[in-house]
Amino acid sequence: MSGREFRGCVWVASLFCFFGGVLGVSFGAPAEVILATTTSTQDSGLLETLLPAFQAKTGIFVKVIAVGSGQAMALGARGEADLLLVHSPEEENLFMQKGLGLRRRPVMYNDFVLVGPPEDPAGIGREVSAAAALIKVASGDCLFVSRGDRSGTHVREVRLWEEAGLRPHGSKWYQETGQGMGQTLMVASEKGGYTLSDRGTYLALAPRLSLKILFEGDQSLRNDYHVIEVNPSRFKRLNAKGASLLADFLVSREAQDIIREFGVTRFGQPLFSPMAAQD
Repeated sequence: MSGREFRGCVWVASLFCFFGGVLGVSFGAPAEVILATTTSTQDSGLLETLLPAFQAKTGIFVKVIAVGSGQAMALGARGEADLLLVHSPEEENLFMQKGLGLRRRPVMYNDFVLVGPPEDPAGIGREVSAAAALIKVASGDCLFVSRGDRSGTHVREVRLWEEAGLRPHGSKWYQETGQGMGQTLMVASEKGGYTLSDRGTYLALAPRLSLKILFEGDQSLRNDYHVIEVNPSRFKRLNAKGASLLADFLVSREAQDIIREFGVTRFGQPLFSPMAAQD
């Protein structure tokens, strides 16, 4: 079932919003928003905390499509998503330059970390930069597990290899999963390999992994997330009103406070930091 066909299944929610007088929804408007986002926002559990607050406030159901950032933007470019929450700045800028996005606003950030076997056979934990750490992995022929899916994480990983002056693709020690962050972490854990992960997904899955954060803190590992409203002038069937409401919510003080506190109770630290400008 396509995202557009799915809207026909939520007419009851639309009627409820009309007769119940829920703010933000008018009779006849689509009662769902299609959000294409990264696997990290779902695997970390953040969306399970954020979206119910939005749905309770507006009565609008959010259908989430969790894929890599590149795939999310491809959905937006075809008019198959109303809103994007992604973390691949260079591709985001191209998306906007093509006129595919209406507004792009910062929402939050965290960072990438290099994780691997606790014994760290490549010795990356002693390095001073992410590029130097990757050189150690390559020189030791140590297994590196890549997402290989054109996600924001994969794009950043490729850039780090370029900074290291290496092209690992095709090497026996370099394996691509073509999967999301959660699955890639599982593969790296099972095979005793290294990988690049966003901190949030790693912490959420850490109890199930035989992996440890071995390198972190490099400025090149900062990971920014932006919300992009797909341009309704390009696609007639978009729920532009719902997308605008959800985008406004994600940068609101209420959502930013939720982001600031998410993960503190469970992990002893926030998984993301709010990034939207507040009045």
